[in-house]
Amino acid sequence: MPVYTLTAAVEIELDIRKSRFIGIVMPVDNRDAALRQLDHLRSQHRSATHVCWALMAGGQSGMSDDGEPSGTAGRPMLEVLRHHELDGVLAAVVRYYGGIKLGAGGLVRAYTDAVATALKQAQRIERIAWAEVEIAIAYADESQLRYWLQQKQYALLGSRHDTLARLHIRLPAAGLAQLADSLPRLSSNAVITPIM
Repeated sequence: MPVYTLTAAVEIELDIRKSRFIGIVMPVDNRDAALRQLDHLRSQHRSATHVCWALMAGGQSGMSDDGEPSGTAGRPMLEVLRHHELDGVLAAVVRYYGGIKLGAGGLVRAYTDAVATALKQAQRIERIAWAEVEIAIAYADESQLRYWLQQKQYALLGSRHDTLARLHIRLPAAGLAQLADSLPRLSSNAVITPIM
């Protein structure tokens, strides 16, 4: 099943019973990048009452109600991201309190609506997991491997030559099995080493 991310950040604003809700959705690479963005938002909106957030980033997902009643902001925002099959996406809502309490149900609706409204304006793209490998191959087989990589449109990030030709490749992680299957046909002595 495909997973999606966003092409760019989107910011919207909703006024709900005199409170101002600024909804922001943006692509992020990981939790550290998301936390840096949240620090930036907090410094931009120093007088805001709350900066609530939700992050879908594989094993680094998280959320915060930032002082709102438990379960009324972060979790509903996270559910919106899940519903849209997003990963590598931070949703944040900056709230300026307007003096009228919304109640738990009203808060859930407000935070959900802020994220959903921002996502309506955002462009989704399929998120592709990438892998990097080094392929060690005999010099005699290097040109055939380079041609095959070019046909597959895999990125050649670099090469070095010692006793073997060593090509540093980036490819979709989904293509690793095909690479392992095809390599013996290209060279009998090729070795694939993952690069972390």
